[in-house]
Amino acid sequence: MTLYCKSLTSYARRKTLCVTVGAHQMGSNNPVAVQTMTNTLTTDTEASVEQIGRIAAAGGRIVRLTTPNEKDALNLGPIGERVRQQWPNVALVADVHFLPAVAAVAATTADKVRINPGNYNERGSEFAELIDLCRKRGVALRIGVNHGSLAKKIFDLYGDTPEGMAASAMEFLRRCRELDFHNVVVSLKSSNVRVVVYAYRLLVKAMNEEGMAYPIHLGVTEAGNHIEGRVKSAVGIGALLADGIGDTIRVSLTEAPENEIPAARALVAHYEGRKEESFEPVDESRFSPYEYLPRPFGGVPVLWSEVEEQNRDNYHVVEATSELPVQEWRSKLLGPNAPTDKPIILRRHYTTADFEQFAIEAAADLGVMFIDSLADGVDLRNDNFSQEQIDELSLLILQAARVRISRTEYIACPSCGRTLYDIESTLAAIKARTSHLVGLKIGVMGCIVNGPGEMADADYGYVGGLPGRISLYRGKTLVERNIPQAEAIDRLIELIKTDGRWTEPQQ
Repeated sequence: MTLYCKSLTSYARRKTLCVTVGAHQMGSNNPVAVQTMTNTLTTDTEASVEQIGRIAAAGGRIVRLTTPNEKDALNLGPIGERVRQQWPNVALVADVHFLPAVAAVAATTADKVRINPGNYNERGSEFAELIDLCRKRGVALRIGVNHGSLAKKIFDLYGDTPEGMAASAMEFLRRCRELDFHNVVVSLKSSNVRVVVYAYRLLVKAMNEEGMAYPIHLGVTEAGNHIEGRVKSAVGIGALLADGIGDTIRVSLTEAPENEIPAARALVAHYEGRKEESFEPVDESRFSPYEYLPRPFGGVPVLWSEVEEQNRDNYHVVEATSELPVQEWRSKLLGPNAPTDKPIILRRHYTTADFEQFAIEAAADLGVMFIDSLADGVDLRNDNFSQEQIDELSLLILQAARVRISRTEYIACPSCGRTLYDIESTLAAIKARTSHLVGLKIGVMGCIVNGPGEMADADYGYVGGLPGRISLYRGKTLVERNIPQAEAIDRLIELIKTDGRWTEPQQ
């Protein structure tokens, strides 16, 4: 069968075209680039330039700015002039969500333009005009597909699925090829880590089958904040980087944009310099790369510390010791001598004394094994941290992979210039009131652009509607519109109680 990578048991970076973004080149043999997005108003030149300066100081070289209208797109010109004077190696990307006309303006000011294919008509004239503008200035194009905002014809064919996301991207990549325009990057984003991984694998498989080699932008949307956000991003992005997929990444956090850069750089560093080493090949027909198949032993994955001493003989412990733990584990678990009579525990030792780095590395290594349903438990080891800290991290990894739910999940956007309230403090307040609701998924979204679509997986949504006003959702259904923000968290809790999903926190 045609796989999305060269081999399940060997590492090789995916070969792509080289794309130019301002002073940068990505793809081909270039290092994986890290990027972020401002949360200032793009019409506020001074605030945007100051924040870009902080991002540049943190090591960010590609910065995206929201451009919801032509005024924002035009102001990328003055911002770009200031940025090029002070940080000539920083490239600016225009983030266009709805209006093709805005993308056309942005192509006259930005180094790259990000569009959502769902906003372009089938006639293709507006898209062809955008390509002409990009070609004239050497502007790169990012085809950015979002889970929850697929075009109607794609949704009608595939539903809101990884298959639909990949099909949407392929439709526009074919158009680019027909127009002989190849300065193109592609992304498929979701807040559901499994959806992210399956969609990108399907996309690469489809590109391979049609002889395409466009670079890929990786990210998990609305990952949240603190260690949870870093772990969730590392599980999704790491699952793809482990197979050599990915040419630029963004770790989306509900924090200051400059905080995203160290997390992204730590994740990239985990894969830099890896040798193209191989382990014993396996029967790839036993591997399910595009859908989740339950484990034969059933039940939720366990932590090794939870297994009583007298029961440990009932498990196989599989340890990875190489620089390629994913490939090593696959070789052991899918090879001809793979253990099949007992549940599998994955063990790996880490030595880093920085907890954030440890969390990112462990999430990147282990998360994909549970997304692919290849194990039944985890035994993380690091002598620098307590067993309690290690167990907490292990549970975060399992939750991100959606195989063991042990806490409330917050699908929180990182904010941008469209955000209509202080999302960081609001997320903290919502967490303080609801973090005991294990298994509930709550979306906390800055604006209507990212709200209903990108929190498609959430049970409840808290979405900025107008300045000082919040709209509440049950799933994808709008329940209350434009509530005063001072009342919105109480009304969210009332909604959860009305649905019978509230429990009082334990004292």
